[in-house]
Amino acid sequence: MRKMQAVAGIVFLLAAHGIAHAADSTGDAKSFEAATIQLEQNATDGDFEVVVEARSEEGLAKLVVSAPDGRTIIDYNAPTGTKFGMRQFRFETPEPEDLAGLKAVYPEGVYTFEGVSGDGVALHGKSNLSHSLPAPSSVLTPAGARSVALEDVEISWTPVKGATGYIMEIEQSDLGINITTSLPASITSFTLPDAVLRAGRKYILAIATVGANGNSSFVETSFTVRGK
Repeated sequence: MRKMQAVAGIVFLLAAHGIAHAADSTGDAKSFEAATIQLEQNATDGDFEVVVEARSEEGLAKLVVSAPDGRTIIDYNAPTGTKFGMRQFRFETPEPEDLAGLKAVYPEGVYTFEGVSGDGVALHGKSNLSHSLPAPSSVLTPAGARSVALEDVEISWTPVKGATGYIMEIEQSDLGINITTSLPASITSFTLPDAVLRAGRKYILAIATVGANGNSSFVETSFTVRGK
């Protein structure tokens, strides 16, 4: 399901000495608001991806993310003259079925995040990447249904032992609908607001199991709302 939000083929260049200079002039680096690297799988399609996110209230003009072996995997520098920088980044790899190959490029271990805000504040963060994936759930309702009621539609799925939460995503591209909801592990059902659905339309539904390490496993299905 995350492929609907994929960011493809983006390469950024960064002058590393700029980060070093900013860190020297501002003292100890501040922490990112968020700095994470996680592994996701689409159990329905049988593919995988690595997702990297960085967020800072200051607005980032520079961002470098390094792997445990020292390789730079993200290297971003805002255009000269940019005043505010970018508050949030989300990078997604392609989605190969070759999990072993993806693991080789993105090994387990601690990834280092270094950044500089638009006004020269240095930022630092770390995130541990694990290759362990949680078990996927199974959609119970309305999986594959071709005549779903327009109102009072309940989405439900099987609980997964050890899950720390679930993500529910619903998309209808023709109508521009894309809803993502994070739910605690204690909840395995969700009643859709009636205004979300339209008669005769097909919707894509995905449920992700989220593990304690932040990795997630998605399953996808679809359903069609009954026509008037």
